[in-house]
Amino acid sequence: MFDRICAFLAAHGLGPEPENYSFVYTVLTDPTGPLATAVARITDGGVRLSRQDMTTLGVDLRFGPQAKVAAAANDSDDDKAQRAEKLVAQTQAQVDDFADMMRLMREETSDFGRNLVASAEEINRSAGLPGIEDIARITGSMISRVRRAEAKLASATQEANALREKLAEAQDTARRDPLTGLPNRRALTEAMAIRAPGGRDSIAVCDIDRFKLINDQHGHPVGDRVLVAIGQALADACAGHLVVRHGGEEFAVLMLDTDLKDASMLLERARQAIALKRFRSRDTNALLGNITISVGVTALNPGERGEDAMERADQLLYTAKAQGRDQVCTG
Repeated sequence: MFDRICAFLAAHGLGPEPENYSFVYTVLTDPTGPLATAVARITDGGVRLSRQDMTTLGVDLRFGPQAKVAAAANDSDDDKAQRAEKLVAQTQAQVDDFADMMRLMREETSDFGRNLVASAEEINRSAGLPGIEDIARITGSMISRVRRAEAKLASATQEANALREKLAEAQDTARRDPLTGLPNRRALTEAMAIRAPGGRDSIAVCDIDRFKLINDQHGHPVGDRVLVAIGQALADACAGHLVVRHGGEEFAVLMLDTDLKDASMLLERARQAIALKRFRSRDTNALLGNITISVGVTALNPGERGEDAMERADQLLYTAKAQGRDQVCTG
């Protein structure tokens, strides 16, 4: 094992620091584990594993002392995001209550104003009676105040409605990937949590083959455009289902009321459609070559946790990669 670790470190130009050694030890002693799977994807095609790649993997997989610090920071960010989301929800509830209160007040004020105007008209028809001028003057003053109050209530109602729209927009933004415009992992988690128990549902994990080479050869801006194009292609091919960017070059598709056979056929059509596309660099007009995806599809069993199904789909995805890529693996 020591010789294998040393060979791995040398092959990737990594030093013998304790964290490097520990990292490689985990990869080699658990070759089918999540860390080894992720390393295999990055180094696919002879790409060397960089220190930055290793750190990124460590953070994502909660591995090693440095990653624990980063994970703690990420957890802190998650906590902040959850608190912010909770605050937005509370504020929206308060705004909804305020808007309803404004609406009721406007209705009641409007009725009062109409009745007061009718009374004033009756008073004016009774001009000449003792003290009627004072009553008419006070009534006219009240009508003016009621109209000013109605205008303020209308303005407050408009502001409340505008704030309600902004809050709804903020909640949608929190569940949307800023690059592709697709829903994000949070949206997927929430959708899986509220799905009907016992339904015929399926989940797929899709990964762009050799995506790191696209970034290395053409640059990250081109890679970003490829991500957007692939995400849109998946959304078009899987219209009616929830397509999310799950992270990096990975997408997920939640197919409710769709059994495994139909889900597999749907993703196979999506894979074929993407494989037929020809991508060019916007800057140089050079062809990027065939860009393909590998897919793992599985059924969501009744009562099963979404995380367990996702892990199974991810393992199927790794199988598709190991068998040659550009294919759908079902299980």
